[in-house]
Amino acid sequence: MQILKVISLLLDYPDECLREAHAELAEAIDAAREISPQLRTALRSLLDELSEGELMDAQERYTDLFDKGRALSLLLFEHVHGESRDRGQAMVDLMAQYEAAGFAIGVRELPDYIPLYLEYLATREALEAREGLADVAHLLALLAARLEERGSPHAACFRALLQIAGEPLQETLASLREQVAAEERDDSLEALDRVWEEEQVNFLQAEQQDRCPSMPSGPGKAREESPVPLHWTDFKHDGQAAALAQEVR
Repeated sequence: MQILKVISLLLDYPDECLREAHAELAEAIDAAREISPQLRTALRSLLDELSEGELMDAQERYTDLFDKGRALSLLLFEHVHGESRDRGQAMVDLMAQYEAAGFAIGVRELPDYIPLYLEYLATREALEAREGLADVAHLLALLAARLEERGSPHAACFRALLQIAGEPLQETLASLREQVAAEERDDSLEALDRVWEEEQVNFLQAEQQDRCPSMPSGPGKAREESPVPLHWTDFKHDGQAAALAQEVR
């Protein structure tokens, strides 16, 4: 399902490749009949926002939104298992699912990173992709509600995913808005430090390192001389955003 590739790119750390592929990605959004015209417009607006102005400004907004605590983590199992041992087994199970489907990921990639999961679902038949989204619909809805509460245009990505999964948008989100509005938020640097101090665990014999949002190569750009934290994922194993965009045309 091609629109899932586009949404995976919109949810990943913005880079120059996304901007270079703007026209192709916009065309793919306009052609997506799995989502409503309203959501197509919302995704186009998000794409435009990520493609305009200084790239560093877009990257800073992304980091401020997704890299401060667990509330908006793009790691699915972090919302379910936190840092418990159950999360490690869930990782192994999901990696086995990828491998069985012939979907290879890099050594430093966490399988529950949402853009990676969407990239995987984009390779499956439409029914299987919808079932895969339905399996995590409650988490997608929670993230949509929290992003709406913060006034983020990224909420459109999760609303689109819920619609593709066949979830009733209004009813699903209405039940969460009151809960989300009552949540206590602490986006301070001190709160962020406390979160990461709690996460002194290793997954799959790969050492988790200190986060460095200002790293010039950005999330997902692993280099041997400057290894990235496990939370950062290079899911574009098919090539750069432009190459992916060629596939969705």
